[in-house]
Amino acid sequence: MDLKPVIYVIDDDEAVRESLEFLLKTAGFAVRAFESAKAFLDTLSEVQSGCVITDVRMPEMTGIDLLRRLQQTHPNLAVIVITGHGDISLAVEAMKIGAADFLEKPFDDEQLIAAVRAALSRGAGATKHKAELGDINDKLNALSKREREVLDGLVAGHANKTIAFDLGISPRTVEIYRANLMTKMSANSLSDLVRMALLADILGETSRSDG
Repeated sequence: MDLKPVIYVIDDDEAVRESLEFLLKTAGFAVRAFESAKAFLDTLSEVQSGCVITDVRMPEMTGIDLLRRLQQTHPNLAVIVITGHGDISLAVEAMKIGAADFLEKPFDDEQLIAAVRAALSRGAGATKHKAELGDINDKLNALSKREREVLDGLVAGHANKTIAFDLGISPRTVEIYRANLMTKMSANSLSDLVRMALLADILGETSRSDG
């Protein structure tokens, strides 16, 4: 008999934890909530399948450290990372490690539910992956040189001001390029861009060029 996947919510903020638990249960998911990564790990032997939603910044053990641990012990368990504003570099790191997605606060209810459903269903189709990669490469090839430079800065976790300084343009111009990128890449969020970059191995190229 197939077990219903469980959504594991991990956040040290009680209000956030309870809000997410209520939202997910209302959407029909089975939910278990934990106040810390350690509390979740104490029950890891009971975890069969599902999706983890974890905040990045938590005491004792961060969401990034939890993600690394789960990649070793439960690599098939999808992990969605929640980040605060300004934590893009941490979110990019999470995606490199293997997070299914990341969401920037504040996010709306529909965005979270869509991310959970995508995380639960992702990964089963090599054929689908190949088709998606081809589509991403087509979109990347349609970018201008400057748009590609801004994209490289974004997926490296750099802020608009940093990208602007590196490229010798204004932050406002970076914002315009960023909006154009979202449109051309058909991305709904920065996490979409980062995921596409991972599929096309842009992050690896960016890391190598920086190092």
